[in-house]
Amino acid sequence: MEAAIIYDNSACKKNIRYGWGFSCLVGRRVLFDTGESSESLFYNMDQLNVDISKIEAVVISHDHWDHTGGLWGLLKKREGLPVYSCPGFGPSFIKRVRQSGGRPFEAERYQRIDDNISVTGEVRGKYRGGVISEQALIVETGGKITVIVGCSHPGIVTIVERVKTIFPGVEISLVFGGFHLKDEDPQSVRAIVSSMKELGVEKVAPAHCTGEEAKRIFREGYGENFVSVQAGEVFEI
Repeated sequence: MEAAIIYDNSACKKNIRYGWGFSCLVGRRVLFDTGESSESLFYNMDQLNVDISKIEAVVISHDHWDHTGGLWGLLKKREGLPVYSCPGFGPSFIKRVRQSGGRPFEAERYQRIDDNISVTGEVRGKYRGGVISEQALIVETGGKITVIVGCSHPGIVTIVERVKTIFPGVEISLVFGGFHLKDEDPQSVRAIVSSMKELGVEKVAPAHCTGEEAKRIFREGYGENFVSVQAGEVFEI
Protein backbone atom coordinates (compact mmCIF):
# COMPACT_ATOMS: atom_id res chain seq x y z
CA MET A 1 0.00 0.00 0.00
CA GLU A 2 1.23 3.46 -0.88
CA ALA A 3 1.98 6.17 1.67
CA ALA A 4 2.63 9.78 0.66
CA ILE A 5 4.06 12.40 3.03
CA ILE A 6 1.98 15.45 2.15
CA TYR A 7 3.47 17.82 4.73
CA ASP A 8 6.45 17.83 7.08
CA ASN A 9 9.23 20.06 8.44
CA SER A 10 11.38 19.42 5.36
CA ALA A 11 10.79 18.42 1.76
CA CYS A 12 12.56 16.13 -0.69
CA LYS A 13 11.61 18.19 -3.75
CA LYS A 14 11.86 21.90 -4.58
CA ASN A 15 8.22 22.04 -5.69
CA ILE A 16 6.92 20.82 -2.30
CA ARG A 17 6.08 23.22 0.51
CA TYR A 18 7.23 22.45 4.03
CA GLY A 19 6.89 23.90 7.52
CA TRP A 20 5.93 22.98 11.05
CA GLY A 21 3.35 20.20 10.90
CA PHE A 22 2.58 16.77 9.49
CA SER A 23 0.23 15.09 7.04
CA CYS A 24 0.29 11.68 5.36
CA LEU A 25 -2.02 10.06 2.82
CA VAL A 26 -2.40 6.27 2.97
CA GLY A 27 -3.66 4.21 0.06
CA ARG A 28 -4.70 7.45 -1.64
CA ARG A 29 -7.88 7.27 0.46
CA VAL A 30 -7.21 7.97 4.18
CA LEU A 31 -5.60 11.26 5.20
CA PHE A 32 -3.76 11.27 8.52
CA ASP A 33 -3.43 14.84 9.85
CA THR A 34 -3.59 17.92 7.65
CA GLY A 35 -0.52 20.08 8.34
CA GLU A 36 -0.63 23.74 9.35
CA SER A 37 -2.79 25.22 6.57
CA SER A 38 -5.20 24.20 3.84
CA GLU A 39 -3.27 26.34 1.34
CA SER A 40 -0.09 24.29 1.79
CA LEU A 41 -2.06 21.04 1.99
CA PHE A 42 -3.83 21.66 -1.32
CA TYR A 43 -0.66 22.90 -3.02
CA ASN A 44 1.30 19.78 -2.09
CA MET A 45 -1.60 17.50 -2.96
CA ASP A 46 -1.68 19.08 -6.40
CA GLN A 47 2.08 18.59 -6.82
CA LEU A 48 1.70 14.92 -5.82
CA ASN A 49 -1.32 14.38 -8.09
CA VAL A 50 -3.64 13.58 -5.19
CA ASP A 51 -7.30 13.36 -6.17
CA ILE A 52 -9.16 14.96 -3.24
CA SER A 53 -12.42 13.39 -4.39
CA LYS A 54 -10.97 9.92 -3.69
CA ILE A 55 -10.23 10.62 0.00
CA GLU A 56 -12.64 8.56 2.08
CA ALA A 57 -11.76 9.65 5.64
CA VAL A 58 -9.55 11.93 7.69
CA VAL A 59 -7.88 10.85 10.94
CA ILE A 60 -6.59 13.58 13.26
CA SER A 61 -3.89 12.44 15.67
CA HIS A 62 -4.40 15.26 18.19
CA ASP A 63 -5.95 18.68 18.41
CA HIS A 64 -2.97 20.93 17.68
CA TRP A 65 -2.95 23.57 14.93
CA ASP A 66 -0.04 22.02 13.03
CA HIS A 67 -2.09 18.84 12.52
CA THR A 68 -5.57 20.31 12.07
CA GLY A 69 -4.78 23.49 10.12
CA GLY A 70 -5.64 22.07 6.71
CA LEU A 71 -8.77 20.25 7.86
CA TRP A 72 -11.21 23.13 7.71
CA GLY A 73 -10.51 24.04 4.11
CA LEU A 74 -10.61 20.37 3.10
CA LEU A 75 -14.07 19.89 4.65
CA LYS A 76 -15.39 22.84 2.67
CA LYS A 77 -14.31 21.04 -0.50
CA ARG A 78 -15.51 17.61 0.70
CA GLU A 79 -18.76 18.04 2.61
CA GLY A 80 -19.74 14.91 4.56
CA LEU A 81 -16.19 13.55 4.86
CA PRO A 82 -15.77 11.37 7.98
CA VAL A 83 -13.33 12.83 10.53
CA TYR A 84 -11.95 10.54 13.26
CA SER A 85 -10.90 12.24 16.48
CA CYS A 86 -10.60 11.31 20.17
CA PRO A 87 -13.12 12.16 22.93
CA GLY A 88 -10.39 14.15 24.68
CA PHE A 89 -10.37 16.71 21.85
CA GLY A 90 -13.51 18.15 23.42
CA PRO A 91 -16.91 19.32 22.15
CA SER A 92 -15.57 22.46 20.46
CA PHE A 93 -13.61 20.33 17.97
CA ILE A 94 -16.67 18.23 17.15
CA LYS A 95 -18.76 21.37 16.74
CA ARG A 96 -16.29 22.92 14.32
CA VAL A 97 -16.08 19.70 12.26
CA ARG A 98 -19.87 19.73 11.88
CA GLN A 99 -19.95 23.45 11.08
CA SER A 100 -17.26 22.92 8.43
CA GLY A 101 -19.29 20.17 6.75
CA GLY A 102 -17.62 17.04 8.14
CA ARG A 103 -19.06 13.97 9.87
CA PRO A 104 -17.31 13.52 13.24
CA PHE A 105 -16.48 10.16 14.82
CA GLU A 106 -14.82 9.88 18.22
CA ALA A 107 -12.54 6.85 18.56
CA GLU A 108 -12.25 6.19 22.27
CA ARG A 109 -11.02 2.65 21.60
CA TYR A 110 -9.49 0.74 18.71
CA GLN A 111 -11.63 1.21 15.61
CA ARG A 112 -11.42 0.01 12.04
CA ILE A 113 -11.81 2.45 9.19
CA ASP A 114 -11.69 -0.21 6.47
CA ASP A 115 -10.29 -3.72 5.98
CA ASN A 116 -6.64 -2.61 6.20
CA ILE A 117 -6.64 0.68 8.11
CA SER A 118 -7.59 1.36 11.72
CA VAL A 119 -6.94 3.73 14.61
CA THR A 120 -5.56 2.90 18.04
CA GLY A 121 -8.22 4.91 19.81
CA GLU A 122 -7.42 7.46 22.47
CA VAL A 123 -4.01 7.29 24.16
CA ARG A 124 -3.66 9.80 26.98
CA GLY A 125 -0.47 11.37 28.25
CA LYS A 126 0.92 14.41 30.05
CA TYR A 127 1.71 17.59 28.14
CA ARG A 128 2.71 21.01 29.50
CA GLY A 129 1.23 20.37 32.92
CA GLY A 130 -2.01 18.94 31.57
CA VAL A 131 -3.37 15.87 29.81
CA ILE A 132 -3.40 15.34 26.05
CA SER A 133 -5.29 12.80 23.95
CA GLU A 134 -3.72 11.34 20.83
CA GLN A 135 -4.26 8.43 18.46
CA ALA A 136 -2.16 6.68 15.84
CA LEU A 137 -2.99 5.08 12.49
CA ILE A 138 -2.43 1.35 11.93
CA VAL A 139 -2.01 -0.06 8.42
CA GLU A 140 -2.06 -3.82 7.82
CA THR A 141 -0.13 -5.09 4.79
CA GLY A 142 1.36 -8.50 4.03
CA GLY A 143 0.73 -9.90 7.50
CA LYS A 144 2.62 -7.03 9.15
CA ILE A 145 1.62 -3.60 10.40
CA THR A 146 2.84 -0.05 9.96
CA VAL A 147 2.18 2.55 12.64
CA ILE A 148 1.86 6.23 11.72
CA VAL A 149 2.08 8.82 14.49
CA GLY A 150 1.43 12.55 14.57
CA CYS A 151 3.43 13.87 17.53
CA SER A 152 3.55 11.02 20.07
CA HIS A 153 2.88 13.35 23.00
CA PRO A 154 1.92 10.41 25.27
CA GLY A 155 5.28 8.83 24.33
CA ILE A 156 6.22 6.89 21.21
CA VAL A 157 6.92 3.78 23.29
CA THR A 158 3.50 4.06 24.98
CA ILE A 159 1.79 4.27 21.59
CA VAL A 160 3.69 1.25 20.24
CA GLU A 161 2.81 -0.68 23.40
CA ARG A 162 -0.87 0.11 22.77
CA VAL A 163 -0.54 -1.21 19.23
CA LYS A 164 1.04 -4.41 20.57
CA THR A 165 -1.97 -4.99 22.84
CA ILE A 166 -4.27 -4.64 19.81
CA PHE A 167 -2.16 -6.88 17.55
CA PRO A 168 -0.25 -9.26 19.85
CA GLY A 169 2.29 -11.32 17.98
CA VAL A 170 2.02 -9.33 14.74
CA GLU A 171 5.30 -7.85 13.49
CA ILE A 172 5.57 -4.06 13.35
CA SER A 173 7.47 -3.48 10.13
CA LEU A 174 7.66 0.33 10.36
CA VAL A 175 6.84 3.22 12.69
CA PHE A 176 6.95 6.70 11.16
CA GLY A 177 5.88 10.26 11.89
CA GLY A 178 6.54 12.66 14.74
CA PHE A 179 8.22 11.12 17.81
CA HIS A 180 8.37 14.44 19.75
CA LEU A 181 11.87 13.98 21.14
CA LYS A 182 13.31 17.37 20.18
CA ASP A 183 13.76 18.38 23.84
CA GLU A 184 14.91 15.01 25.19
CA ASP A 185 18.48 14.38 26.27
CA PRO A 186 20.56 11.84 24.28
CA GLN A 187 20.52 9.24 27.05
CA SER A 188 16.71 9.24 27.15
CA VAL A 189 16.50 8.93 23.37
CA ARG A 190 18.89 5.97 23.37
CA ALA A 191 16.69 4.28 25.98
CA ILE A 192 13.68 4.84 23.71
CA VAL A 193 15.56 3.33 20.76
CA SER A 194 16.29 0.24 22.89
CA SER A 195 12.64 -0.01 23.94
CA MET A 196 11.46 0.21 20.34
CA LYS A 197 13.78 -2.61 19.38
CA GLU A 198 12.62 -4.71 22.34
CA LEU A 199 9.05 -4.18 21.17
CA GLY A 200 10.02 -5.65 17.81
CA VAL A 201 9.85 -2.51 15.68
CA GLU A 202 11.78 -3.47 12.54
CA LYS A 203 12.22 -0.03 10.93
CA VAL A 204 11.73 3.58 12.00
CA ALA A 205 11.22 6.80 10.06
CA PRO A 206 11.11 9.68 12.55
CA ALA A 207 9.87 13.01 11.19
CA HIS A 208 8.26 16.33 12.16
CA CYS A 209 8.86 17.04 15.89
CA THR A 210 11.42 14.30 16.51
CA GLY A 211 14.39 16.68 16.45
CA GLU A 212 17.63 16.37 14.48
CA GLU A 213 19.69 15.03 17.37
CA ALA A 214 17.10 12.38 18.16
CA LYS A 215 16.97 11.43 14.47
CA ARG A 216 20.74 11.03 14.50
CA ILE A 217 20.54 8.70 17.51
CA PHE A 218 17.79 6.62 15.85
CA ARG A 219 19.88 6.43 12.68
CA GLU A 220 22.84 5.31 14.77
CA GLY A 221 20.77 2.67 16.57
CA TYR A 222 18.80 1.34 13.62
CA GLY A 223 21.47 1.52 10.91
CA GLU A 224 20.12 0.35 7.56
CA ASN A 225 16.65 0.03 9.11
CA PHE A 226 16.47 3.79 9.60
CA VAL A 227 14.27 5.32 6.89
CA SER A 228 14.49 9.00 6.00
CA VAL A 229 11.15 10.61 5.12
CA GLN A 230 10.24 14.17 4.09
CA ALA A 231 7.31 15.96 2.50
CA GLY A 232 6.95 14.77 -1.08
CA GLU A 233 8.09 11.20 -0.38
CA VAL A 234 5.88 8.45 -1.82
CA PHE A 235 6.70 4.89 -0.81
CA GLU A 236 5.23 1.42 -0.28
CA ILE A 237 4.42 0.18 3.22
